[in-house]
Amino acid sequence: MKQFIIIILMLLSGEWLYAQDAKSHIHKGNQLYSQKKYEDAAAEYSKSVEKKGMPVEGNFNLGDALFKQKKFDDAAQHFTDIGSSATNNAIKAGAYHNLGNSLMESKKYQESIDAYQKSLLANPKDDQTRYNLAYAQEKLKQQQQQNKKNDKNNQNNKNNQNKQDQNKKDQDKKNQDKNNQNNKDQQDKDKQNQQQQNPDKLSKEDAQRMLDALNNNEKNTQDKLKNKKAKAGKMHIDKDW
Repeated sequence: MKQFIIIILMLLSGEWLYAQDAKSHIHKGNQLYSQKKYEDAAAEYSKSVEKKGMPVEGNFNLGDALFKQKKFDDAAQHFTDIGSSATNNAIKAGAYHNLGNSLMESKKYQESIDAYQKSLLANPKDDQTRYNLAYAQEKLKQQQQQNKKNDKNNQNNKNNQNKQDQNKKDQDKKNQDKNNQNNKDQQDKDKQNQQQQNPDKLSKEDAQRMLDALNNNEKNTQDKLKNKKAKAGKMHIDKDW
């Protein structure tokens, strides 16, 4: 899986003409690459692509060296540029094949599928690319299933959290109501105890009721006296002396 295509020295002899110094950098880069000195190899390949004509070998192998350094985004950009500009099907197929591999490493499965399909359009007989395409499609399917599972778990977690929050609110309200009732009961109890301890001490409300009652009794008594005086004033003495 993920067989990597690397162009060494000249690809399709005679199709490109290179400056001698550019070929020298490519050759040195290839030597460093074979020694797994990928960062140094990338530096040599970069020097080759800076030369006039931008040899495709150097640019192609630069993408490979970046891939080996796990700089997958940079590698993908190089292979995208090569694949989109190449007029030769072999170069185009190899660039898109390597682009698909770079995208696979970044778990960009749908993008890698697109790249492998472009590679197969340029070279339909490439079994390795066809295998990588099938592998990417399977990985995409697994990713989608995992994302769906994660979404479901996240929704369940959210629902459980909401339920826990609501239960907590309900319990807090019950506790608050219970505390309020306990406080009221305690206040009533304290008041009752206070009245029992001070039976002669009247509350403000009781004193006011007693005062009102006394005022009413006094008023009734005065009214009765007035009535008696009025009746006495009307009496006649009929007895003669």
